[in-house]
Amino acid sequence: MRESTVTIKGQTTLPRDVRAALGLKSGDKLRYVVMNGEVRLLKARPVAELEGVLARPGTRPISLDEMDDAIAAGATDGMRPAK
Repeated sequence: MRESTVTIKGQTTLPRDVRAALGLKSGDKLRYVVMNGEVRLLKARPVAELEGVLARPGTRPISLDEMDDAIAAGATDGMRPAK
C-alpha cells in the first residue's frame, strides 16, 4: 500500500509508481471519483481520446439519423397501452 502526507494546504505528492501506473506527467489533470467512502484516481482524458471506445468488432457505426429514428420509435412504443 502506498502512502503520502497531506500538507496544511491540502496538497500531497503522488508516489512515483502511482504516477507511472496512471501514465501521469507534469500538467496532466486528475479526476476523483468518490464511491462508498473510497476515492478512485483517474487520469482525465480529453473527449477526442474517447473516439471508438464503444466500438464493437463486426458491427458498423450507425448514423445520427438512425439514432434519432431509434429514439423516436422507443418513445412511441413507450406511449402505447400495455396489453
